Amino acid sequence: MKVAHLIGRILLGGFLVFGSIMNLVQFKATVAFAQAYGVPYPQFLSLVAMLLLLAGGTSILTGFQPRVGIVVMMVFLIPVTLMMHQFWKIQDPMQSLIQEKFFMENIGLLGSMLMFLAIPTPWPFSLGQPASQETQSMVPEPE
Repeated sequence: MKVAHLIGRILLGGFLVFGSIMNLVQFKATVAFAQAYGVPYPQFLSLVAMLLLLAGGTSILTGFQPRVGIVVMMVFLIPVTLMMHQFWKIQDPMQSLIQEKFFMENIGLLGSMLMFLAIPTPWPFSLGQPASQETQSMVPEPE
């Protein structure tokens, strides 16, 4: 189970880090998208959002301070989902479908964040974790 957890962390954390890097590389387009949806201070808030995504994704990927990273991801996901993916307001059926997909993807990511909160820390194979703790079970023993 520890290896499966590690692989899952690599896949999810890598997905989040890659997304943040791509949005930073395409920062002008990210800001334009935020402006189109009426986000106040679009340049500043877009940068904050990308840094939150990068920090949260890196935390999940490395297992360093994972609870902090999960909360950071939730702070990113909730406003972005509600502000940027309002598919119900879009008249064009194709654009509405695209935004609905992104909305639902973010809802799924929020669900995964809640599940990660249920995993006891420290996580196996995490940065900053003493090697002796890697042999402990991920699931606490019943009392």
